[in-house]
Amino acid sequence: MSHRELYCDVCEGVALFEAPPCVDGHGIDCPELICTDCGAAVVVSAFAFPVTRLVARRRQPARRAA
Repeated sequence: MSHRELYCDVCEGVALFEAPPCVDGHGIDCPELICTDCGAAVVVSAFAFPVTRLVARRRQPARRAA
């Protein structure tokens, strides 16, 4: 099991969290953690967003109806 010190909302302070045995196959990198003091569960997740380029658009003048 992996151990981490994180802030626990229930304990209102820093507490030791551990990853329980993971049934999803994550191993020690499981995002689910449990506070060893009160048993509160948290999910730690990172979001990855691809870097995108904004293409400069040339603005066409509006055409007038004849």
